[in-house]
Amino acid sequence: MINKNKLIAEFMGLKEHKGSYYFINKEEWIPDVELKYHKSWDWLMPVIEKIETHGYTFEKNYQPIDKDWQSLIVKRNDILYQEFDAESIKASYYVVCELITQL
Repeated sequence: MINKNKLIAEFMGLKEHKGSYYFINKEEWIPDVELKYHKSWDWLMPVIEKIETHGYTFEKNYQPIDKDWQSLIVKRNDILYQEFDAESIKASYYVVCELITQL
């Protein structure tokens, strides 16, 4: 989880120094173990918004038959990445991580 959060932090332009990441706009240091992209929509939504500025579309919907959340990254009409999980934030986090590793 920590490595994936570091990957997202770097994608978001945070500066790393000795295991902590610097939020320029907030002028604060956050230790890498406290990055919360995997469990907080307040952290993950800005990442999704940045992904969408690169021409991708993020979609999330509930699958009532399977009782799972589906998260998708789409470009034009092509589904590039999709994940399913009982928790919507987990499905979203995993699909975001998959895309970022390919950028």
